[in-house]
Amino acid sequence: MQARLTLWPAVLGALFALTFAPDPLPAWSLGWVQLVVLAIVAHWGFSRTPRQAALSGLMFGLATFAVGLYWLTISMHVYGQMALPLAWLALLLFSLYLALYPALALGLTAWLLQRTPNLHPLKLLWLASVWASAWTLAEMLRGVIFTGFPWLSTAYGQTDTWIAGWSVALGAPGSTWVTAWIAGAVAATLAAEAKQRDSTVTPKRALAVALAIVLAFVGALLQQTNFTEAAGEPLIARLVQGNVDQGIKFDNQRFNQAHEHHLGLARHQAKGQTGAANTPPNSDSDSDNLDSTAQPDLILLPETIMARLSNRVPAQHWQDWIDVATTQNTTVLLGAPLYGPEPGRYTNSVIAVDGQSTPTQLAQGLASDRYDKQHLVPFGEFVPTGFRWFINLMQIPLGDFNRGGPEQAPFAIAHQKVAPNICYEDIFGAELLPAVRQGATILANFSNLGWFGNSSALRQHWQMARFRSMETRRPTLRATNTGITGAIDPSGRVIAQLPVLTAGYVDVRVQGHTGLTPYAQWGNYPMWILVCVILGIGLFGRLRRLKSANGLKDRNKPSTSNNPSKAE
Repeated sequence: MQARLTLWPAVLGALFALTFAPDPLPAWSLGWVQLVVLAIVAHWGFSRTPRQAALSGLMFGLATFAVGLYWLTISMHVYGQMALPLAWLALLLFSLYLALYPALALGLTAWLLQRTPNLHPLKLLWLASVWASAWTLAEMLRGVIFTGFPWLSTAYGQTDTWIAGWSVALGAPGSTWVTAWIAGAVAATLAAEAKQRDSTVTPKRALAVALAIVLAFVGALLQQTNFTEAAGEPLIARLVQGNVDQGIKFDNQRFNQAHEHHLGLARHQAKGQTGAANTPPNSDSDSDNLDSTAQPDLILLPETIMARLSNRVPAQHWQDWIDVATTQNTTVLLGAPLYGPEPGRYTNSVIAVDGQSTPTQLAQGLASDRYDKQHLVPFGEFVPTGFRWFINLMQIPLGDFNRGGPEQAPFAIAHQKVAPNICYEDIFGAELLPAVRQGATILANFSNLGWFGNSSALRQHWQMARFRSMETRRPTLRATNTGITGAIDPSGRVIAQLPVLTAGYVDVRVQGHTGLTPYAQWGNYPMWILVCVILGIGLFGRLRRLKSANGLKDRNKPSTSNNPSKAE
């Protein structure tokens, strides 16, 4: 019994953790494996007591996050110099916290569906809806509580399936709900069939599975919809990947060397360090047919390539970037920690450098275009209240940044409007939408995943970036320190990408898009409403069944009165 409630959920949780990016599982299998695992998980919610279901959900989640986020120990131990046992303990405690959400989903499902009458074929649709809503609500809460951490959300395992088509209408939460609903429909149908003496399959008994197939086909149709259209002339973007080891990135003795290294890549004078790009064919944008003499309209360099505060960077370094922009008639977008212009204000930012810039302006954070990171990383970019002791166990530079505003305008470059985001900001899909509504035609992510080595974190982040393109129907450009650097078209397909842990660059021609998808217009609000309405109805039904059961129990209770006249 104990193994059924704890061991097997942990095994399935570890398998579930492998469905969020290719390797070791092949890309084509991720969605299928995830559906099978979720169908088994849904069965726990249908067949176990609330306490048993919650315990299974806790063990499932603990294994999922411990295996799926193992790379956090690399940043804490290898680069933060925390003792390895403490790093593993921190991962375990964080995973235990995140596991509370699948425990909530399963416990809530089991509680709401407890005492449900015999399973009529139409009732299976309701079971799948309650389960999908509970699972989706738990994931959405995980994405907002304590600043949120929606990494390893279910939708990203479906990036290469038809179900991902729902993202254009309902975002990642909608794709999560459809995935969970299909898994729940299969689980409920199989459970109901197992209870039937007659093995003949009738249309009514197959209704839930039939509707699951319909939902998948609708997703395929949504993938073909065009809610946006091409805007302006395409631009040529150079995406630079410096591959500077995180162990030396903030070493003052290597600062000048790293600066020259990135300059060489940006100028196309990398002396043999240029990485070969993987460039799948694509009808909308490509990198194969570029004129070898064409100069980029835009050069993107990763997050914090200037590994010092802006006012401590030598003026000549700023002048070097201005010279690149001037001689190549381009705009350089680079990540830098900025000080100013207000005294005492520190931000993790992306700035635009062009021929009109001056070293003094850039040192003071007065670039013509500037984006300040809004969603800071706890422990890495700000210290949560009461956790200074934890930060003191590590040696991580550049903390305690100020937040950027929520309504920062995209950068007007050539004939496009580029909306930057930094690091893991692009895992929060709804937070990118204000820039899209302001007219952004291209999304651009600037990251440094060098903290996590050559781990699955790089591939998981790439899958999420692809989802952001599908939700908004905007191309995405990514410049990262160690990978994955590349370009994604508005449908989420890969235009080009560099090999990880390779210094190089890739030039791509990218076409911006304008117009708003349903998700870009409404964000996550429709899904909040949907899951709350379904669970609210489920709560009402559960309370009514409890009331009926208690009333029946009271009527059947024998009288304990010793006074016959009072009893009458």
